[in-house]
Amino acid sequence: MRHVSGAWKRTAAGAGLLGADGSPAPTVFAEMSALAATTGAVNLGQGFPDEDGPPEVLEAARAAIADGWNQYPPGRGVPDLLAAIAEHQRRFYGLELDPDREVLVTAGATEALAATLLALVDGPDDEVVVFEPHYDSYAACVALSGATLRTVPLRWPDFQPDLEELTAAVTDRTRIILVNDPHNPTGTVFARETLAEVVRLAQRHDAVIVTDEVYEHLVHDGPHTPIAALPGAAERTLTISSAGKTFRTTGWKIGWVSGPADLVTAVLTVKQYLTYVNGAPFQPAIATALRLPDAFFHGIADDMRRKSELLGQGLRQAGFAVSTPQGGYFTVADAAPLGVRDAADFCRSLPERAGVAGIPLTAFATAERRGEYATLVRFAACKRLPVLEEATRRLAALGA
Repeated sequence: MRHVSGAWKRTAAGAGLLGADGSPAPTVFAEMSALAATTGAVNLGQGFPDEDGPPEVLEAARAAIADGWNQYPPGRGVPDLLAAIAEHQRRFYGLELDPDREVLVTAGATEALAATLLALVDGPDDEVVVFEPHYDSYAACVALSGATLRTVPLRWPDFQPDLEELTAAVTDRTRIILVNDPHNPTGTVFARETLAEVVRLAQRHDAVIVTDEVYEHLVHDGPHTPIAALPGAAERTLTISSAGKTFRTTGWKIGWVSGPADLVTAVLTVKQYLTYVNGAPFQPAIATALRLPDAFFHGIADDMRRKSELLGQGLRQAGFAVSTPQGGYFTVADAAPLGVRDAADFCRSLPERAGVAGIPLTAFATAERRGEYATLVRFAACKRLPVLEEATRRLAALGA
């Protein structure tokens, strides 16, 4: 294989996917999904639901296609979706946004994150602070932007950060504090004092707060608190979310970023040279989704809580120690009680051994901290109840 230079290499290295010989490795998600497919295992690795979204939302997409919404939409997004996002932020959180200047539609939250980092980072002197373990694209995008990654560890079993460690990580070199709440992969919901400390530190060091809130409507107990709603936060916070997790439309890739007009415009300047625009017929459908009645949003949170409880019970019966998630799709379990010392090896054997696929938590950690998560496994609870019941039945063989 010939040597190919370029930013891809630091991106792969940032994500922990660059081999010793300089070749890229597949993601652990692709590896475990392939193992699940070849063994017939229940795939609790990759976080996608196995149910369609609300019928009225699917029908709105069909109607949009039939009505000719098949060409480029406006660069910032379809006006009705921009308005619906602003209405959503006001309805649930009391946040006032100008839909024409303070909202931008993106190709999912992943593009919103990438465009934000590329727009706001100047180079290697800038630092981005994230909580670790973290969604794998964070490290990759930080590396692509040229910034330096700084992490604050979240530790088993509650995965709440030590505020002294957070304070030490944020300095005058910090350009962005990136917060994922509810958190993937741990399922934690950050305490109000943690969010307040993020705001205080951002103000002290003149940093931008970027929040990934794609699981905002899947908090298991109580309402979600966006950082932008905290005193002093709105003027320096970019809020990212998407439709995929809330409305079970992950393949549509409709996301958005909202916040101060000057920051959103900076993100737009980069985003327009990435995907330009996307998902024309899906945008009016997601506008319909965001205006669904409160009963829908309460219902999906209750449904996700029930699924998480079922999965957690099954994992405990199989012999795992379990961290009870507070929100989102995922449950983290410790396989150490089963005699496991390496979660990656355990997950590679699990599809054949028990007919279930999971993801080692080390896939979400930097090389320096992987030892702290060596026996932990992330399982996805975002499947139909009969699928979860079958998975727990299969896992029970581990503890037999």
